[in-house]
Amino acid sequence: MVRRAAQHFQRTGEPWWELLDPDIEIYDHDIPDAGEYRGRDGFREWVAQWGEAWESFSIEAGEFIDAGDRVVELVRLSARGKGSGVPLERLDGMVWTLRDGKAVRLDYFGSRTEALEAVGLSHEPR
Repeated sequence: MVRRAAQHFQRTGEPWWELLDPDIEIYDHDIPDAGEYRGRDGFREWVAQWGEAWESFSIEAGEFIDAGDRVVELVRLSARGKGSGVPLERLDGMVWTLRDGKAVRLDYFGSRTEALEAVGLSHEPR
């Protein structure tokens, strides 16, 4: 399900709204003091605020790791800073918490290691 949602986002630039619980909680651990975003409006706000820092960016899904009621999505971030033009290439991770076929929480991490540690995996998968 998370893989299909990632493919949908890459094709359309929009979340797969049917996957998201109406009260989804989003936590961006890569942005200091980002706070919590809630619901579909919060999801839109998070994506918009995150995108404001970049002249351009792309997120390419890589690996998906089943962690029980959570799925770790390991991604490659490619971006260029708005104003500075500084390029960024990074390996990030997202942890999706699922309940009753819906994503109820999304945690975004600025590294794969942090995402894996969040679900109790202390090493990179092979």
